[in-house]
Amino acid sequence: MNHWGLIGHPLSHSFSPAYFRAKFRELNIEDTYDLLDIDNLAGIKSKITDLGWNGFNVTIPHKSSILPFLDIITPIAQNIGAVNAVRISDGKWIGTNTDAPGFEKSILPFLENNFPRALIIGTGGASKAVEFVLKDKGIETWFLSRQPSHKNHLGYHQLDEVSLQHFPLIIQTTPLGTFPNIEECPPLPYQGIHEHHLLVDLIYNPEETKFLAAGKLRGARVQNGRRMLEIQADLSWEFWHQ
Repeated sequence: MNHWGLIGHPLSHSFSPAYFRAKFRELNIEDTYDLLDIDNLAGIKSKITDLGWNGFNVTIPHKSSILPFLDIITPIAQNIGAVNAVRISDGKWIGTNTDAPGFEKSILPFLENNFPRALIIGTGGASKAVEFVLKDKGIETWFLSRQPSHKNHLGYHQLDEVSLQHFPLIIQTTPLGTFPNIEECPPLPYQGIHEHHLLVDLIYNPEETKFLAAGKLRGARVQNGRRMLEIQADLSWEFWHQ
């Protein structure tokens, strides 16, 4: 029997335990998958050792801050600067990123539109995986945040209905709108969204966030994060068993 888990904060909305426990039943194995809700990584190695985990997933807000605790980081995770899956082998912590291929596979059906540029809402670990995929596809990427700090970053105050139309692909990577805070959403000038837009929200609970609902109301195509989460979870499982 092996023991797996998820670290992050908050974790009350996580789909991972139910998803992996269903996988264990399907595979007829007695593995376990548990949650470690922590808002900082102080003492993380001893905590994981005490739990006896063989590997774990990493979510908000630790996808980048976990890096100094790792002994080996795969090339894709190094390029992205974020890790969401860790395998423990012979006492060594090995980290990789399955968010990027998960996002890529989930969004491929939409990319025939040949989007020239994209706006990524948020600057956390998930946004780095999204940027990695989009740049690989030749899509110009910009970030939207409350405190823009780089030349390709915009502040909410800099965005209006006209400028929003320059970004036909908008990806929401923050926790805004996650259950139970379903009335929250990024403060965009939604009047600038139309039928040529694709809005992607990495949130999967609720199935349709207020962000997606506002886009759908104006004719945009929308997609939530469920498919990406399922793909990255399966890729994490493969990584743990390498």
